[in-house]
Amino acid sequence: MTPGTPQRRAAPLPRDRDEEGRARSARPRDGLGRPLPYGSPGVARQPEGVSRTPAQSLSEAQRLLDDGMPFHAHEVLEDAWKAAPEGERELWRGLAQLAVGLTHAARGNAVGGTALLDRGTSALAPYADAAPYGIDVAGLLAWSRELTGRLTGSGPVPAAETAPRLRTTGDTTENRPTAEG
Repeated sequence: MTPGTPQRRAAPLPRDRDEEGRARSARPRDGLGRPLPYGSPGVARQPEGVSRTPAQSLSEAQRLLDDGMPFHAHEVLEDAWKAAPEGERELWRGLAQLAVGLTHAARGNAVGGTALLDRGTSALAPYADAAPYGIDVAGLLAWSRELTGRLTGSGPVPAAETAPRLRTTGDTTENRPTAEG
């Protein structure tokens, strides 16, 4: 190329857009939400904006966590966060951030996992004394701190085996033991 000659740029690829013109990726995704090449088989995405009761949100998010799909669980919890009354928004935001933190940890991104787990822990902490909907806030805080402590240099964690229990049952918590124990 001659000095002073403008470089030719490749034409940008068309972006996926919804009816309102907002960017939406139509690329298929894997169980951890990572984009796959167009035409690849992917995991069905969670529909956005679904109205659920808190119990339905927690049940669906738990099912997705148990299936090793924390990214999809985060989408369910994000819907709950957006629809929650003002006094509960931080609770649902914290739960969504824990799910995204697990997503990053399962992808092997220790820095991103730690950051999101820390944010989620901070958002949930104020609810520890009066956790609504049977949410095991104390157990989730302990799970998050334990996972954060294991992330540096550990590589990806198995999402399903590492996923927490969101709610308590009876007098005991159901947060799972660590993958090591």
